[in-house]
Amino acid sequence: MLEIKKLFSGYGTIPILRDIEFSVKAGEILLIVGENGAGKSTLLRTVAGLIKPTEGTVELNGTNIAGAEPDKIVSRGLRLVLDGHQVFPEISVYDNLRLGASARKSSKAEFDRDVAEMFAVFPILEQKLRARARDLSGGQQQMLALAQAFVVKPSVLLCDEPSTGLAITLMPPIIDFLKKWAASGTAIVIVEQHLEIALGMAARVMLLERGAIRFSGTAPEFKQYIAAPAKEPPGAAKEASGAA
Repeated sequence: MLEIKKLFSGYGTIPILRDIEFSVKAGEILLIVGENGAGKSTLLRTVAGLIKPTEGTVELNGTNIAGAEPDKIVSRGLRLVLDGHQVFPEISVYDNLRLGASARKSSKAEFDRDVAEMFAVFPILEQKLRARARDLSGGQQQMLALAQAFVVKPSVLLCDEPSTGLAITLMPPIIDFLKKWAASGTAIVIVEQHLEIALGMAARVMLLERGAIRFSGTAPEFKQYIAAPAKEPPGAAKEASGAA
């Protein structure tokens, strides 16, 4: 569904990502973790076309979309949900959903069905259907951003910190929703800091450190990795012995 090969990217002359390679299959959830500044958001923005890579390929359903314009990438079935409540503030919740659905050719009945499914997950959005998005709380705007992406029905969803602005008690239903979404065949790549919650839904985990992949494996393997004692870099013990 999505395959990244030898990806390098950054901002202007400042390199951030180095030799990134991974793939995500249909129905799979990949969790990306790492400290602030590790390159997680830069990676999602590069895949989605908001940042142009300097090297490498981004294959979506077998087509290289690296460097393509974001709207072209969306039309091919990839959607990025940014952190920070990225919605259209001056229009209503309902019109935000309609704009989200405009990227997908669907009937009114299909749109209504998708919206009803979103309301089952986020009932507050139905209560505020005619309210302007700017009048929603930060957490409600984040719910709306996720709902916008859902009605597009992308084949690949990139989700950057969905817990931003949300009370931790709201995360379990969002996680359950994303798991159900993946089960329908969507490939999901998610950046999330709340590991104790996010690990329960991920098939695989990738750890970024200073723009490079430090670990890639299954969720159980990642738990073992972070639980293991810190390992010295290769050659460190030998160097220390020589210094003594």
